[in-house]
Amino acid sequence: MTEGAVAERGRRLEPDERRGQILSCAVRLFGERPFAEVSTTDIANAAGVARGLINHYFGTKKGLYVEAVRVLVTIPAVAVEQLPAGDLATRVDASVTWFLDVVSRHATSWLAVVDGGGLGRDPDVRRVLAEADEVAAGSILVAVGLGAAEGAPRAMIRAYCGLAKAAAREWLERGALTREEVHTLLATTLVTLVRDVFPRTGGGRP
Repeated sequence: MTEGAVAERGRRLEPDERRGQILSCAVRLFGERPFAEVSTTDIANAAGVARGLINHYFGTKKGLYVEAVRVLVTIPAVAVEQLPAGDLATRVDASVTWFLDVVSRHATSWLAVVDGGGLGRDPDVRRVLAEADEVAAGSILVAVGLGAAEGAPRAMIRAYCGLAKAAAREWLERGALTREEVHTLLATTLVTLVRDVFPRTGGGRP
């Protein structure tokens, strides 16, 4: 156990903080090793908690894994709320920057999830990934001023989310693109969708 974990074990944490600490360690460990090779004891030791707390908060190792996936792939509401005021290009640029910051910070774990590692085919994991795609689509539509858009524009944004994940893999996993190239691709594509494509499909303008 690390010195930090020992220190945390000796400090009384609030339940939400303790749960978050367990999740953070699970995200890291599940990214470093396959699901089957990570035990709840490993996670408890890394988090500096008793193993029973994992069962208390998450039920099973699989339950913890599903929540770790949710944390990795779901855009929090605060990310949209904190976008800067400004024109479309400014908000798109900030949105893409946020996305690239997050996936690079958790690159190993994020890649393991989006590449179908761990329990990628498990129905609960697939459900979380599908829900995250819908949250992402809604968040992007809000960010570009089209929060109420449905139909073709929303479907196109879901397709754009697939592009974003594929482009991030080209950067983080294959090294075929630089961060700057991925940023340009994603920002330019999203602005073009909103300004040029959506008006032709009934999506309107922001």
